[in-house]
Amino acid sequence: MNDIYKSPDANLQKEDENTSGMGKGHPMPDSIKGWSWGAFLFNWFWAIFNRTWIGLLAFVPYIGFIMSIVLGVKGREWAWQNKRWESVEHFNRVQRKWSKWGLIIILGAVVIGILAAIAIPAYNGYIEAAKAAGG
Repeated sequence: MNDIYKSPDANLQKEDENTSGMGKGHPMPDSIKGWSWGAFLFNWFWAIFNRTWIGLLAFVPYIGFIMSIVLGVKGREWAWQNKRWESVEHFNRVQRKWSKWGLIIILGAVVIGILAAIAIPAYNGYIEAAKAAGG
């Protein structure tokens, strides 16, 4: 006879349960999904520190560019599945740092490139003017 006052058996995941590092078959918090600038910009380096070994395909010519895009799209999920994290907050904090440093380095490279595009032709012009005045 069934007890109508007994709660039904359910296998529901608790909201605060940490499923990181357990592999592919385990549920993932919604805040894990999304684009990863760190994985996209630092592909193989990011892959080593997040134990996402498929990211080492970034070393293969022609496939590396495609792999960096795939890591940008799926990297956060793979990092959650492959490495044990203290909590979702810890994971998000670490991934934000990867993204921040990736964008800082890219923006720095852009600024240096712009300065070089201005400075090198100006320097060459000064050299030619000095040669013309001296000779």
